[in-house]
Amino acid sequence: MNNYMGDTRYEKVWEQMQLLGIEDVTSKRQAKNGTRVWKLPIKNEWNNGSFIEVASFKTGYVRNNNSASSNYQLNKQIDGKPEYYKLSNGDYRKYVGKERVLIPIEIDRLEYLISYCLKNYYIKHANFVADGEYVPKWQFENLKETVIEHGIDMHVKDLENKLDTIKRIADYE
Repeated sequence: MNNYMGDTRYEKVWEQMQLLGIEDVTSKRQAKNGTRVWKLPIKNEWNNGSFIEVASFKTGYVRNNNSASSNYQLNKQIDGKPEYYKLSNGDYRKYVGKERVLIPIEIDRLEYLISYCLKNYYIKHANFVADGEYVPKWQFENLKETVIEHGIDMHVKDLENKLDTIKRIADYE
């Protein structure tokens, strides 16, 4: 992604990725095909504890690459065009399927991907730490109180400031 420096939108995305600890793991072949893959610093609870990977595809899709048996789409869904089927009794049945909203411009896909990851992985999985262990909220609060009581709250304040920054970024989107 370093080759995007000079464009302010790409620089902002790059800065956000650095802040969130997102690592570009795109292979040469993927880059040649217009695909970008990133590894989040959050372990996946479903797939043997591997780190979550997300990708942006030239076709306009964004996908989670390793949380299920197949890569699932992260694009927003909308109702498709209604289809009508004639029943044997002469009546018609209306069917409205779902369609994915493609994001044709790469920078828009990257910005969408960051906001999606913030909401669905960083905030919703805030209790999962990098080694894959779940930390219940009450245990976190007890640990926080213990640290503050012993006067070692500088590190906690630093982490809270980082969390506030991440929340502001998420609210901005």
